[in-house]
Amino acid sequence: MVPCYKPWAMVHAVCGPSATWAHLPIRHTLLIRSSSMVASDPFRDALAPAGGRLIELISADAIARRVAELGDRITSDYREYGNDLVLLGVLKGSFLFLADLCRAIPLPLSVDFIGIASYGDETKSSGVVKITSDLTRPIEDKHVVIVEDIIDTGLTLDYLIENLATRKPASVKLCSLLHKAERTERNVIIDYLGFTVPDKFVVGYGLDAAQKYRNLPFIGHIDGEE
Repeated sequence: MVPCYKPWAMVHAVCGPSATWAHLPIRHTLLIRSSSMVASDPFRDALAPAGGRLIELISADAIARRVAELGDRITSDYREYGNDLVLLGVLKGSFLFLADLCRAIPLPLSVDFIGIASYGDETKSSGVVKITSDLTRPIEDKHVVIVEDIIDTGLTLDYLIENLATRKPASVKLCSLLHKAERTERNVIIDYLGFTVPDKFVVGYGLDAAQKYRNLPFIGHIDGEE
């Protein structure tokens, strides 16, 4: 049974009886909100495909804790470069991860997005990479942290890192929520890593299968889907 959380009681316990979400430190906000959103069985059943079921691999609480830890590390590494720090989200899968991560980094950073396509609606990478939506602002002399949902073959990120290098940033590092190490074809350095996952097609917390399941608060896989 999923435990019952009382987020407002926890807010008041941390910051006092008149506090609101705005008064709460970011780490507590992430943990409380994710805890209150942990999927119940009806939630999981409602989104499960016909004839299949969703199996949870990484809980919402575990994700929140790890995002807070990654935020602490990035804050420490870029404290003196905060004004020139750009978090670059790779669309679409990173949007939830990036939203939580940037709120865990108390620096005057900026955020941009780039669209990269390599899957289409398939569950295996096509190996063909293309930019579908480019940056909105130059990154010359900026410290760029690419924020990705998952790295498996490494082909997409290898292409992206080479592409960004032509735009003359001060530095480029990579932050990925997940790494599917068993499928590596091109080694890329992951400077900030959330979790290593088995070679299964994972969904949830922004990751999709044919544009579905992005709204799951946990990361899981569809039983029988590789």
